[in-house]
Amino acid sequence: MKTAVVHDWLVTYAGAERVLEQILLLYPDADLFTICDFLPEAEREFLGGRRVNTTFIQRLPSARRRYRGYLPLMPLAIEQLDLSGYDLVLSSSHAVAKGVLTGPGQLHVSYVHTPIRYAWDLQHQYLREAGLERGIRGWIVRYLLHRIRLWDLRTVNGVDGFVANSDYIARRIRKLYRRHAKVIHPPVNVAYFHVGGVRDDYFLTASRLVPYKRIDLIVEAFTRMPNKRLLVIGDGPDRRKIEMAARNQRNIELLGYQPAARVCEAMQKARAFVFAAEEDFGIMPVEAQACGTPVIAFGRGGARETVVKDTTGLFFEQQTPDAIMEAVRRFERDEGHFEPATIRAHAEHFSPDRFRRELAAHVDREWTRFHSTVNPNVNA
Repeated sequence: MKTAVVHDWLVTYAGAERVLEQILLLYPDADLFTICDFLPEAEREFLGGRRVNTTFIQRLPSARRRYRGYLPLMPLAIEQLDLSGYDLVLSSSHAVAKGVLTGPGQLHVSYVHTPIRYAWDLQHQYLREAGLERGIRGWIVRYLLHRIRLWDLRTVNGVDGFVANSDYIARRIRKLYRRHAKVIHPPVNVAYFHVGGVRDDYFLTASRLVPYKRIDLIVEAFTRMPNKRLLVIGDGPDRRKIEMAARNQRNIELLGYQPAARVCEAMQKARAFVFAAEEDFGIMPVEAQACGTPVIAFGRGGARETVVKDTTGLFFEQQTPDAIMEAVRRFERDEGHFEPATIRAHAEHFSPDRFRRELAAHVDREWTRFHSTVNPNVNA
């Protein structure tokens, strides 16, 4: 079967691109389509040298730096991709990729990282963080997001089978789209990580420093626990804010961006990895567990599916400094119960091999079901 793979946009090698990498390994002859491709040369190896087909947004002014500003045009752009010559369309979507146009004889399976966050239940948070709660600009953005929601709902009918990256996202798909989604957790390169030697006396958090990751809460909690060390790895728009919160705190070290090898080493030596975001899945906690490191996590979102309570970590139930402090105290009380080998074994359930195996089996089932429905007299 002739296969097309559709991805929202290519600008960095992050979580969604790790999924795309495994899809391309699974379907090495597939053609790749995306809204725009500004992926740096140093991060392109996983594409295998294949040509990337883009849309008109690729050529718009300042698209390289401000591609997100063209979100209102992306539904139109994704519909201009001509996929009529393909039997199977696989979309990797956290924004608009699922909205490609397909015909009645084409199977479209969409791997959904999340329905468009800022257009649905996180709209009000997005408007607050962007300073768009009031004024004419705010009302224009609200109207555009309203139009995107209508388009997003319309495109649900063009998807034959949904795959979600977690039970959490499957529930969002059921709530917003009224469709069932098969859950296949994303691939995590657990083979890169391993259990280290002697632990050091610090806690670790690592993330892009953006508001919803709530690194600020973790830092505030540790400013109130001056006898406990915290290392913070990552960079991003919130860095200045977090630096101000941690100023004059000897127990908190902000390390900025660090290469993968340094992150791995920090995870191996940490007493625990602290995670305060409500993530769709959350790769970092799995990577920490692959190092045998327990996780102290906010008990909502994907962390509930990747962390085993009282075996590979523990949860706090509110996104507040007080809740994080109480969770750290609980962890210290029970720290000896967390076995690195057990934690590592759990992380291995999220390997790339498992992802490819589950996705291939699911697509095969969808293919057989689809063709038995399209033409019940023909064996698929």
